[in-house]
Amino acid sequence: MMLVKATKDSEAGLPPNPKLLAAIGKLAEEESRRGTMLGAGGLLPSSQATRIHLAKGKLSFTDGPFAETKELVGGYAMFELKSKEEAIELGKRFMQVHADIMGKSYEGELEIRPIFDAPST
Repeated sequence: MMLVKATKDSEAGLPPNPKLLAAIGKLAEEESRRGTMLGAGGLLPSSQATRIHLAKGKLSFTDGPFAETKELVGGYAMFELKSKEEAIELGKRFMQVHADIMGKSYEGELEIRPIFDAPST
């Protein structure tokens, strides 16, 4: 799974750059044709989110927005890939699309995390 971190703009509810959306759409289409993309989506700002916390048997609820933008997920994509190296190459392509369209001032982060597979019985 690839997790794209939120930005100040995404947390402010600003729509993504249309050129960026088109380029990401093209990349997603390529991966879908290859059969590697399982799903993807962007998340609305944390101002529309609620966190549920469980401690000592009690639930508490906190409505967003949440302060640490750099720790928030702004979008995700799930892939079925053969190796970590293949995931890194795809992640580099995805982030390069951002660099090409958004320019040198853009700062973003992508996290690659394997999905836990339950042992087969």
